Amino acid sequence: MCKYMDKNENVLRWASEEIAIPYISPVDNKPHKYYPDFLAEIKTKDGKIQKYLIEVKPYKQTKPPVAKSRKTKTYHINMKTYAVNTAKWKAARELCENNDWKFTLLTEKEIFRG
Repeated sequence: MCKYMDKNENVLRWASEEIAIPYISPVDNKPHKYYPDFLAEIKTKDGKIQKYLIEVKPYKQTKPPVAKSRKTKTYHINMKTYAVNTAKWKAARELCENNDWKFTLLTEKEIFRG
């Protein structure tokens, strides 16, 4: 991902884990800080400059786990991970909406396609 950012002429600036976003974890109901993977300024096709918060996650972590007939320890861990990620992404989207930024979630499906 960093190679792509460095070599793409439309990426004007980027930083890794540059910004801390407060959120409340649904697991412990306490405040935490979320550090998205990247903050980037990108020149769009129409020549405007747009800021993006970019999070990179395995696709599996972007969907709720599928409940089987027996809910295992792994299922409960995956459910907590998904719940926390959802809270983080909601806080990131709100920050972006308030600042005219865009939030982008990338998985291996987007990064490695084509």
